[in-house]
Amino acid sequence: MLDLKLLERDPEGIKQRLLRRGAVPQLSELLALMHERKTLIASAQILQEKRNAESKALGQASKEEIEHKRAGLREVGERIREEEAKLREVEEKLAAIALAIPNIPRDDVPDGLDDSQNPEVKRVGEIPHFAFAVKDHVEIGHALGVLDLTRAAKVSGARFAFLQGAGSRLNRALASFFAEFHLARGDTELSPPFLVREHAMVNTGQLPKFKEDAFEVPLAGEESMYLIPTAEVSVTNYFANETLEEGELPKRFCAYSPCFRAEAGSAGKDTRGLIRMHQFEKVEMVRFATLEQADAELLDMVERASAILTALGLSHRIVEHCAGDLGFQAEKSFDIDVWFPAQNQYREISSCSSCGVFQARRAEIRYRPKATSENQKPKLQYVATLNGSGLPLGRTLAALLENHQQADGSVKIPEALWPYMGGVRVLSA
Repeated sequence: MLDLKLLERDPEGIKQRLLRRGAVPQLSELLALMHERKTLIASAQILQEKRNAESKALGQASKEEIEHKRAGLREVGERIREEEAKLREVEEKLAAIALAIPNIPRDDVPDGLDDSQNPEVKRVGEIPHFAFAVKDHVEIGHALGVLDLTRAAKVSGARFAFLQGAGSRLNRALASFFAEFHLARGDTELSPPFLVREHAMVNTGQLPKFKEDAFEVPLAGEESMYLIPTAEVSVTNYFANETLEEGELPKRFCAYSPCFRAEAGSAGKDTRGLIRMHQFEKVEMVRFATLEQADAELLDMVERASAILTALGLSHRIVEHCAGDLGFQAEKSFDIDVWFPAQNQYREISSCSSCGVFQARRAEIRYRPKATSENQKPKLQYVATLNGSGLPLGRTLAALLENHQQADGSVKIPEALWPYMGGVRVLSA
């Protein structure tokens, strides 16, 4: 969540930094409410001082003056109650609107309005060339009998899939390979809950902003639950309302989970195949760090995602998000885009973001800095949170089918996955 004290100290400066994203709905209303709150607090303080002065004077008043002064005190008391009621109403509105304001872009984030203006950082690997007409992953998957979208639509509707046989095994192999890759580099693996309470979604910024994209699960007589859109939600909330020690940071986690997204605003986009599903699986990277550590952690996550794609023989590129394309929670982000031969273009497969203290302020995750000789009781600080895909299973499987297809219709399995495939090295009909 935005630091309202910072906004109060420098409203115009913060406004200009936020507007690098483009239009920020309700920002003007937020600033107006903050001004109104400040006015109400000042007014209530003046009335409190007046009541205190009149209350003190009452003890020195004559009998003839006491009733008159008591009436005046009652009037001041009533005005104070009215001002306090107005203040509570303003603060409730302020808190609700503050949840809809996105994170402030870092100063080193490039300018730009949308993803067309995201600068490319580098390309990794050679784009494959084929001596035959390439097929997309849906054609390949159906021909090999490893993908069935038709029966999935019969069961669940559009944007669901059955994987079967070697396709299901390849999917499981990817999950194991991704998790083991991160574990070998020191991450702690978590198996998170797939259903969370509303406050967990609010803490990470999915609610209220993206409510229409969330799958809400009503429970009779109880608070609704939400299917997680990413393991980021569960894992970031792991330390909610806790205080860590600076010496513990950074903390690095990886977590496999299914992910559920209504994709309410994406009608007609990427509806074919495994690119944009209502249900998909992913291994997520989540980190907790100091602000000073955050840059190195972000770059490490990007390098991790790139290294996995390289190990799988997939050409890809790294792009940095411009200010207008940043996610709601992010202050700085990079995308890793993988090459899809049938589309003749790069498509996003991973996004890695630093959220600064935006999520930690909502979730109340702090750390205690190390004491120094000058400062034996250092002030608690909010942690920086980071997250990144490392990687999604469905899109990676689709990329593998397209990039490693052979003229005879078979698909080679990258050597990195052989230990998880029980001797299967080629998918064939």
